[in-house]
Amino acid sequence: MSTLEIRDLHVSVDTKEGAKPILRGVDLTINSGETHAIMGPNGSGKSTLASALAGHPKYEVTSGTVTLDGEDVLAMSVDERARAGLFLAMQYPVEVPGVSVANFLRTAKTAIDGDAPSLRHWAKEVRGAMENLRIDSSFAERSVNEGFSGGEKKRHEILQMELFKPGFAILDETDSGLDVDALRVVSEGVNRAKESTDVGVLLITHYTRILRYIKPDYVHVFVDGKIAEEGGPELAERLEEEGYDRFLPAGASASA
Repeated sequence: MSTLEIRDLHVSVDTKEGAKPILRGVDLTINSGETHAIMGPNGSGKSTLASALAGHPKYEVTSGTVTLDGEDVLAMSVDERARAGLFLAMQYPVEVPGVSVANFLRTAKTAIDGDAPSLRHWAKEVRGAMENLRIDSSFAERSVNEGFSGGEKKRHEILQMELFKPGFAILDETDSGLDVDALRVVSEGVNRAKESTDVGVLLITHYTRILRYIKPDYVHVFVDGKIAEEGGPELAERLEEEGYDRFLPAGASASA
């Protein structure tokens, strides 16, 4: 079993006015096979946590630790984190004109594993994963995310997750912009990955609807850059009924 451990993590982001503290002491432990949902209002630091774990240069870790099976994640470069087993499904996937999906997937898989996959086996695996996600075969020849709809971008992220087989997957608002059918397909992809690889999942979301398809073991409420409350799936149900206002200062609103 692998463990991703976050201890007293503080993170700032560069702005025109200087460094702005976002995370203010996050403690979280995720084990293989567990699904942790991070929920909270806008601006609470959820996506900052995802970016900091992935190694985005815009975010500076000012104190705290992140370890993966005892190894210092914060000392790793972005590609070293990927090879160690961390995967980020981005909230806003970037376009890569001129690089086909097929070439990107095989190149990334080779970089992560250290060896190029067998062409015959790889082609079969990619084809099967695309079929499961209801992605047309012509998709493989398109440039990465160029001209993709929101749903296509999110399916492509989960396609990567299924093929790269990470130890821990950070899904940053994977449900945003998806209709009911696309949400179901994407969720099924995440569940397939969980069943076949025992991946640990950190699922960041505003809403409970994705949790109807991807069942969390733990739910954490993020407010003002730290975890304000923790519980099981029942906490998500309470948030659905009550919202986040009870966690906010008097006079503030989660919808603001």
